[in-house]
Amino acid sequence: MIRKLCLAPIVAVLVSAAAPALAADTATPQSSDVFGVWRNPKGSVHIEIKPCGPETCGYVVWANDEAQADAKKGSNRGLVGMQLLRDFSSSGANEWKGKVFVPDLNMTFSGQVRLLSRASLRAKGCLLPNFLCKSQVWTRVETAGVTGRAL
Repeated sequence: MIRKLCLAPIVAVLVSAAAPALAADTATPQSSDVFGVWRNPKGSVHIEIKPCGPETCGYVVWANDEAQADAKKGSNRGLVGMQLLRDFSSSGANEWKGKVFVPDLNMTFSGQVRLLSRASLRAKGCLLPNFLCKSQVWTRVETAGVTGRAL
């Protein structure tokens, strides 16, 4: 009983300290929250999603050696600086549709990005619209060093 009483204030402090961070991640995302740098599930590629005229696009700003080698095999081009998301436009609340270039395959597919929270988004690419699809959850990169600006 004494240990429980001693731990209660510590647990209360930890929970109250973590609450603002947890609330920020679960807050309803705004459409502009999609802009920034995102990493794929493997952590091998970082893409900056940004406005490109009236639409939204995404360029590779960092890739590990393995991802760069795979891209070079498929498309014979360097991965960093390559535009992977193009012609994305709003298709609903926190959702965009456009074209996704997959450098390993040297092919372009229909794609969709859905903002799940300020910290995560679901990227989906399909051979045909909503047919033979693959989706991944990407995570926001919270560093200023990749693009030279704070996110």
